[in-house]
Amino acid sequence: MLKLYYHPLSTYSRRVRIALLEKNIPAELVEVDLFARAQFQPDYLARNPYGRVPTLEEDGLTLFESSAILEYLEARYPEPALLPPDRTGRALTAMHLKLCDLELAANAHKILLPKRFMPREKWKLDVMEKARTRIERHLSILEKRLEGQSYLIGDRFGLVEVAAIPFLEFLPLMEISPPAALASWAQRLLERPSARETRPER
Repeated sequence: MLKLYYHPLSTYSRRVRIALLEKNIPAELVEVDLFARAQFQPDYLARNPYGRVPTLEEDGLTLFESSAILEYLEARYPEPALLPPDRTGRALTAMHLKLCDLELAANAHKILLPKRFMPREKWKLDVMEKARTRIERHLSILEKRLEGQSYLIGDRFGLVEVAAIPFLEFLPLMEISPPAALASWAQRLLERPSARETRPER
């Protein structure tokens, strides 16, 4: 059986858990206690030398980057599909997955890490504000694509939505008010059973 090492508060772990639920893939979930720094213990580093979550193991394969894991799951378990059947849709998915990591996820972490886990006096407000500006710019670009449709690519739920959900969850905490079409998209995604089941406590 597929095994996933994760933490319930990890946004990147949540992506993979959502994909497992959406694709009905059975998996053994192994929680890694990040607060106890279990990710830096020798037995875990032997699996993931970067000391991060998630890590996936199946049939002798070990993967430890969430985007790569999502792509693997789609190739290994193609139904129900989270990728469009056409090459144009797949190319657009690859582009938006990359942009999600570069423009949304990377900047969100600059805001969420301090807000969720650090005292206010340690916040770097200038860094956080710059990250917020980058996210708002990215969302304004997505807004144009979402106008008149329910999902980003092929008007169907897919890997781009899976990758975005953990970060859309925290738009209020990041003090970001999304434009109308994007706000509707985010609400629709966050109401999915897979999103509700994996929602973090904080």
